Amino acid sequence: MPYINMRELLQFPDGDNETDKVINGVHFNATALTQYGYNLYSNNTISNNSNCYLVFDRFKPSMLTNGSWINSTTCYIPYYKIHGRGISSVVFGTFFCISILFTLMNLRKHGRLFLREDKRFRAVGRRWQWYWMLFVAACGMISTLTGVDVDRYYLQQTPIVLQSFFFVLMVPGALAMVWEGTRHWGSWQERQAVDRDPYGLPQDDKRSRTEFYLPLVFYFLAWMNFFMTIPRSWTKIEKQNTPEQKNDIARPSATGPREKAGAIIAAVAWFVIIYSLHHSMKHYKPRVTGFWNRVNTFCAFCPLKLFSTIILLGIRVGYGIASAWLWDLSIFQDDVAIGWPFGLGYGAILLIVIIFEIAGFVEENEDLIIINQRRERGREDDANLGYTRKPSWWSRNWADRYGTADQKLKNMTTEVGGGRPTQRNLEQTVEMGNMNLRNRSLSRPRDDPFRDQTADDSRQSSVAPPTRSGARRMDSDAASAVTDKTEMTGITLTSEHAAAAPPQQMRSMLDI
Repeated sequence: MPYINMRELLQFPDGDNETDKVINGVHFNATALTQYGYNLYSNNTISNNSNCYLVFDRFKPSMLTNGSWINSTTCYIPYYKIHGRGISSVVFGTFFCISILFTLMNLRKHGRLFLREDKRFRAVGRRWQWYWMLFVAACGMISTLTGVDVDRYYLQQTPIVLQSFFFVLMVPGALAMVWEGTRHWGSWQERQAVDRDPYGLPQDDKRSRTEFYLPLVFYFLAWMNFFMTIPRSWTKIEKQNTPEQKNDIARPSATGPREKAGAIIAAVAWFVIIYSLHHSMKHYKPRVTGFWNRVNTFCAFCPLKLFSTIILLGIRVGYGIASAWLWDLSIFQDDVAIGWPFGLGYGAILLIVIIFEIAGFVEENEDLIIINQRRERGREDDANLGYTRKPSWWSRNWADRYGTADQKLKNMTTEVGGGRPTQRNLEQTVEMGNMNLRNRSLSRPRDDPFRDQTADDSRQSSVAPPTRSGARRMDSDAASAVTDKTEMTGITLTSEHAAAAPPQQMRSMLDI
């Protein structure tokens, strides 16, 4: 920053008399200046505890005897040109802004459901990583874009507070982002194992209890980091106009005990992430003995995205610890070397976001992977059994196989009966020509194969009472059979009965 900001207290230049003072060619009343507590400083500003105005070059304010100012310009305006801090802020802010678009695309890709949601593996579990990435990118964008005014402001005020606030707020967000990526990878390994064998991993063993308590421990540490670093007085960071202000006000605030405690808590949370990765590798990947065998197993099965992001997060946490003790490395300082906060601070977090974005585009949706794994296991089982599946067009109900679970249940209920679907099925059955049992009995006799038709039965049937059509009722099971001689049911008539029987009358086509 320019040396004009290094201010010292000066005496008011004398004017025409003892009560007249001339500042940048403008006459002021010395009594009024003293009454309202205004002082002149070497950085060409005049201020009291409340107001600060520029009094050099084209800035020529004047003050009335009642303390009001005319044609005044506050000291907290963008006056200088943009420098290295502002240029770096624009570059990093642009990258953070673009990352939000890719994060939304990955959130839609990996957050969609193609299978029924399981209570054991909620869909929100795989979305939390992308939610935290949106939060971190938003904080990074606000922090970097406000950093432009840190270079341009004549005296530091709100911009350096905003940049420092959101820079610190990115730390718990970055911890949660990497944690969710690591935790969900272990959950994804468990889901694949449970899909292969539903009873292979119980939910009441030491493994499951560890996975229950680890998130609670991590988010407690992340909350403590937030509590120690965010809710505190930030106005002291603005006091960097003189070396005395930096050493006595800004520096103690930036390297205070709360900042140091928050940095240490962030390091503990980082170790919890490492332990979560170790836990997942131990329970869901092959176990081997020997140091070099474990190293080879780790290199073969540990995802590269998790290994690299955990290392980058460790760099960011290490920089936070160093800046909590060393004022020259802190972003709270207005003239800090930009390589420290932008390289180890913004740069490390931006690389984490980029790695997750690339991995998100390369990897497939987990539901689709589960579907493919089930299909492959089905093919292997069919091959072992020697069963050849028919093509999809072979089945008449091929469309039902691609329906949702709810649609399949509805189809099953319509097969059982009830409501309009059952009526529709009955109408289709009638149209197909299925006839009831009573109509089909007219075409063949229903003789009892386990009963002998004796003469007494024939004689008894001959004296049965006449029916509505003139025939007599039979007591045997063949009473409804049509005879070959008369084509009437109930009795075999002789010639005398046939002559006495009334002629059959056709009342409708149903009698034929």
